[in-house]
Amino acid sequence: MEAQIVLFDGFDPLDVIAPFEVLSAGGQALGGELTVTLVSAEGARSVLSGNGLRLDATAALDPTRGGYVIVPGAVGPMVGDPDEGVDTIPVLLARFAQGPAAEPLRAALAEPAVTVATVCGGALALAMAGLIEGRHASTHHLGMEVLDATGVHAVSARVVDDGDLVSSGAVTSGLDLALYLLERDFGARIALAVADLFGYERRGTVWSATGRTPVEF
Repeated sequence: MEAQIVLFDGFDPLDVIAPFEVLSAGGQALGGELTVTLVSAEGARSVLSGNGLRLDATAALDPTRGGYVIVPGAVGPMVGDPDEGVDTIPVLLARFAQGPAAEPLRAALAEPAVTVATVCGGALALAMAGLIEGRHASTHHLGMEVLDATGVHAVSARVVDDGDLVSSGAVTSGLDLALYLLERDFGARIALAVADLFGYERRGTVWSATGRTPVEF
C-alpha cells in the first residue's frame, strides 16, 4: 500500500512533511506494509514551495495505485495583485486545480482502492477543480465560505471523513489526518504507537455522516 503526497508549485511544506512523517512511521510500525512517496502530476522533478523550501518529487502521480493520494495546500500571501506577479494562496491553488493534476486526481477519486486526503487548502484545490461537489470536507477556516460556494458541504471539524475523501483543517491538522488514517485502516494500536513516538496527542473529533443529528442550540 502506498501513500502518494502530491507536490505542486507553491505547496505548503508542513502540509506535506506532517503526513509524510506520520505515515512513514506508520509504515515502519506495519513492517513495511505502507510506503510514502512524493509525487507530482508532471513526474519526477524539483518542486518549490510557497516559502522557498524545495522538495523532490520522485515519480508521477498514479491514480490507479491502491492507498492514499494526499493533496496539501499552498502557502503565500492572502491578498495581492496577480497582474503584478503576486502569487496569492488562491492563485496558487487555482493554478494547481486547473493544471495537469486535475485529471489524475479525478481518476483517483473514482478509484475504489484509493482514499484521497487533503490538508488545509488541498480541499479548496479539489473544489476549484470541480471534483468534490456535493461532498463533505474541511479546510482552513479562512476558506470555508469558498468551499460552500463551490457546492461542497463545508464542515467545521479538524478532520472530516467522507468515505474515500478525508479532509482536514489548518496546517497542523495534517498530523491528525495521518494519525486518523492509520487508526481507520490499520487499528488504534498502530496509530497510538506512532502518536507516542512523536509525543503528539490527536486533537478534535473526527466528523462523519453517522450517528444522530444534533438539535439546534
